[in-house]
Amino acid sequence: MNDSPTRTRWLIVALIFCMGVLMFIDRVNISIAAKYIMPEYGLSEVQMGWIFSAFVLGYAILQVPGGWLGDSVGPRRVLAGAILWWSVFTAVTAVAGELFLTALVGVVGSFTIVRVLIGIGEAAGPPNYNRLVANWVAPEERGLAMGIAASGSAFGAALTPPLIVWIMVTLGWRAAFYLAGGVGIFLALFCYWFATDRPADHSWVNAAELRYITRGLAPAARQTQSPRPVPWKALLGRSDLWFLTASYFTLGYIIYIYFSWFYLYLVNVRGFSVLSGGWYSTAPFLAGAITSPLGGWLSDSVSRRFGKRAGRCGIGIGGLVLTAGLIWAGAAAADPYRAIVLLALGSASLFLTAAAYWASTMDLASSYAGTVSGFMNMGGNLGGALSPTLTPFLAQRFGWESALYVAAALALLGALFWLGVHPERAIELAEGETGDSSPRRHEQETPGVASPATAQTRAKR
Repeated sequence: MNDSPTRTRWLIVALIFCMGVLMFIDRVNISIAAKYIMPEYGLSEVQMGWIFSAFVLGYAILQVPGGWLGDSVGPRRVLAGAILWWSVFTAVTAVAGELFLTALVGVVGSFTIVRVLIGIGEAAGPPNYNRLVANWVAPEERGLAMGIAASGSAFGAALTPPLIVWIMVTLGWRAAFYLAGGVGIFLALFCYWFATDRPADHSWVNAAELRYITRGLAPAARQTQSPRPVPWKALLGRSDLWFLTASYFTLGYIIYIYFSWFYLYLVNVRGFSVLSGGWYSTAPFLAGAITSPLGGWLSDSVSRRFGKRAGRCGIGIGGLVLTAGLIWAGAAAADPYRAIVLLALGSASLFLTAAAYWASTMDLASSYAGTVSGFMNMGGNLGGALSPTLTPFLAQRFGWESALYVAAALALLGALFWLGVHPERAIELAEGETGDSSPRRHEQETPGVASPATAQTRAKR
């Protein structure tokens, strides 16, 4: 019998990375297509901002239900269904301007409805990524795992501008939505076939890997397939969750400036061409794809040495303070190339904090990681819903420099909110529903994983 642990958990993390890439291609592609959609349908920047915000509104509202559903019935089925849903409506975006809806609500209304439906589907993604990581990854590796997952989002956002610009120039803007939809349908089927809710259910996982995953976890109830009531009073009664969500609101506001307007900012404000703007607009996300797993690794490393308050909150505060300074300097830079470098570094430092946020939700309530992270991400995307509309308004009224200065100020506010978070103190739940923040090591079965004894029994079958 082979005693070396398998590494199937990292294949699950790699699958989450691929989901993140696709999700952000489908999220960001319309900000590139806007260059063609706006003149074709006679839309203004403010109207396009409404369409951008529509996605984020649907995405934000369904975060908590999506996370709760994953906690209740398991993340595998929820993720597969969600990817299928949003991929179909991504393809429908190509004909949104000619749908029957235009006769009822106009072109803007039709695009808005389709984008809301895409947002509803994607809403189930991040909370259930978090739920899978809580089930599959040992506590001391969760920061790195979520850093890799978040880097998928950054890589997808980086890949989108040059890829979508090339497809649109070569095949037309509608082809980009058809192709993305087709890839998503394939990924949904693969997810349903390959993933499992728990490592104990996967044929590629051996007993040694199960022992490694469960090491250091506190006792908790066995996960069942029947829904368990969410302890809302305990969860919402902790100020930590509210402070974390408020901080993530500021992150969401800032990152959606990059998602929605950075390409058009480079082309329309900084004077770059359509093609060069597409390439340069990848810089913030390529930088984020590197710093996101780095931030997760740093968060885990500092947590092991100095405790989770330092490892999670320290990375969160430091990254946001750095973001504020870099965005402020980038907005003020006269040279457009210097502005790109500074603003890209501002995005990099923002992504440096991503894993600390998501790992903190697991630290606070691992048994309800989907619900808690959904609540936090709802706050982040309410900020994201405000940003695409408010940013061009501020830019038109006060100039683009001022619009970016507002983002820098919000980064500092987000850093202050981290002071109210205590990730080393798990939220006190009812008996049998405790989290896994105890420093003691146990051998009992925990949510999402089997006990070593159960693993050995299953391995011999």
